[in-house]
This record gives sequence, C-alpha cells and structure tokens, in this order.
Amino acid sequence: MKKDIKRIAIVRLSALGDIVNSAVTLQFIHEKYPDAKVEWITEEVFAPLLENHPLVSIVHTLNLKQLKKSKSFSLLKQIFLELRSLGEFDIIIDIQGLLKSAIVARLIGSNTHGFDKSSAREGIASYFYKTTSSIAYDENIVKRNTFLASDGLGFNISDEMLLHKKPIFETNEYPLENSDKKNIAIVIGASWESKKYPKERVAELCNELKENSIILWGSDAEKEDALWICDNSAYATIAPKLSLIELVSLISSVDLLIGNDTGPTHMAWAQNIPSITLFGPTTTRMIYETPINVGIKSSSKVDIYHINKNDFSIKDIEVSKVVTKAKELLK
Repeated sequence: MKKDIKRIAIVRLSALGDIVNSAVTLQFIHEKYPDAKVEWITEEVFAPLLENHPLVSIVHTLNLKQLKKSKSFSLLKQIFLELRSLGEFDIIIDIQGLLKSAIVARLIGSNTHGFDKSSAREGIASYFYKTTSSIAYDENIVKRNTFLASDGLGFNISDEMLLHKKPIFETNEYPLENSDKKNIAIVIGASWESKKYPKERVAELCNELKENSIILWGSDAEKEDALWICDNSAYATIAPKLSLIELVSLISSVDLLIGNDTGPTHMAWAQNIPSITLFGPTTTRMIYETPINVGIKSSSKVDIYHINKNDFSIKDIEVSKVVTKAKELLK
C-alpha cells in the first residue's frame, strides 16, 4: 500500500458495461484506504449509476458526445476549465486507456496512472501517464480493470476477492410478479446487431423455459422486438421503460438474467445474480465467469484486436443449450 492516499480520481467515461466492470474496484479500494475520498469522472449519461454510490464521494460529469457533435469551442473551453479546477489528487487512475480518457486524466492533474503502451487499448494514451501498469490486452477485462487500479494504489485484488465480492450497487427491491414461476430477465439489445441473439430464438427460449421472462429493452427498435417476442410467447412480458437505477433494481431482484454481451447483462454479475451471457463476435474475456455467471460462445473464432462486427454467429447458439444451462442455474 501507498502512504498518504487521501483523494483518488477514477476516469472511466463510458460505456455502461465498462463502468459496471470498473466499479467493482471501489469496495476493495475502500478496504485498503477507508479514509480516502474517491471521485469519478464519467460521461453525463452514466452519472446516475454512480451518484448515489456510498463509496463515491463526488461524480464529475462531461459531455464529450455533445462536444464531438457540436464542435463548440466554448464547450471545449468549459470542459477544460472544469477539469483544471478539480484540485489536487494523490492519484488519477485512467481505467479506460483511450487517448480521450488519458487527456482528461492529464488535464485533471499530473499524478496520472494508466496502462503502459503495450497494455492500453490505444497505446498513445500511455504517454499522458506519470506511472503505468503492464497487463496483457487479451487478459480478462475485469482482471485488467482491477489490476490497474490496485497496482496503482500498491495492493492486490485476487480472484478470491472477486469471487466473494459484495454487490457493487445498492438498490431497492423491484416489484415483480408474485407466482410459483421464476423471474428471468432477458436483455435483447446490444451496441451492434451482430451481438444480438435473434428475436425468434428469444421467443423460443421463453417458450422452452416456461417461466416468467421479462424482456428488457432500451431503444424504440428494441421495444418493437420485445413486443414481437411477447406476441410469440405467452411466457414473455415486456418491461417498462426503465431509468438506470430502476434497471439495476430489477436485475437485482430476478432469479436469473440471460442476455447479449452488453451493459445490463454485466449488471447481473455486478449484483451477484445468476447470469448467462451469449457471445458471437466477442468472447468470454468480456465477463468474469463464476459458478453462477457463465458465458456461452458461438463456434466462430474471434480476434480481439480486430473484432469482426459482421460475425453473426450468435444466431447459431442452440436454444436447447441455453435452456439446459438456465435450468442448472435456477436449481
């Protein structure tokens, strides 16, 4: 451990799943540095997830998407001044490893820590850090995040600690249907079309499971797919439009979650809820597998350095394989 660590900044701007997989570090940092204040810098849209976290003292928000869209010099100047005015931190940890996040970290202060050139997603980011950590880019994403944070702070987060972690987010109980059937949340969305399990397969899955399947959606297009699934399965119901906080509460209240490689699916692991993640163009590197959190990968080969967004092999995952694993986890 390092001495005199009183104020820590974590830079993790996006996306939802990556923020979820980075926030696990908070409980371990608190164990080692109980008196330190941890402040988080993130994109504005994700702030609600962190603002009520008991281990985050302040959330600082940026709107880089608006800046990219508007190309406004006045907005750029505002962001620059806000970052420069945050005061002195004992360490600024950039868990994202991109050029933009490294620049944000460096604008905050000089005590920056991040991935070295061979470890960062964008190697050029490493030139903005005062100190760096080395871990293979193809290592499990959760292990990468936790190693970077703990290495920068002078301690270790072991597999044993991750397996016995506390739920990452505090939630209220979500009111679900009270019946003799299990409640299964199904995440049908994803950032790319090729990461989505086909709606026809999802409807078949609901019919095979014969439990209460709650279809989660985000966009209008996903809502249309969710309604189609409900029209084709008497066991499926569509979830209402949910805020981030409501989403975490619902996921924390179900018996099982099944979903694509996307943020809401990762929340099940975060909350210690059994889950099955389906992979086509990506791999189980993106999740931390446990006895209750598992991945099912299609047969396609994946080059994580050059992801093929035209790999639609997720459609080839047999529903029977998902059903078998789901029944095991529901026992």
